[in-house]
Amino acid sequence: MVSSEVLKFEIEKTPDVLRKEKLKILEQLAQEVIKINDEIETRAKYFESLGIQSFDALHLACAERGADILITVDKAFLKKANKIRDLKIEIKNPIEWLKRVYYGEDS
Repeated sequence: MVSSEVLKFEIEKTPDVLRKEKLKILEQLAQEVIKINDEIETRAKYFESLGIQSFDALHLACAERGADILITVDKAFLKKANKIRDLKIEIKNPIEWLKRVYYGEDS
């Protein structure tokens, strides 16, 4: 599991205290934290130019640098990101991902 500086920032701004604590526990499982650099910022700006929201663009650019797959429940982000032809990472809904992992299914 990989985390990023942008994920840590988003967790910190989560208003629901219980949810924030659960996210922090989950985030502690990360074996690596991707730090934002110029390349990541440039790639995120490219994603923004394709209609991806700024924080989502940063998440995506960070994930490309250290993850095999990005898991999200944000349907709009998922739909837009999966249209990017030169994307260097796979993006899935957690349910779709679990189906593939446990049952070998791909939707």
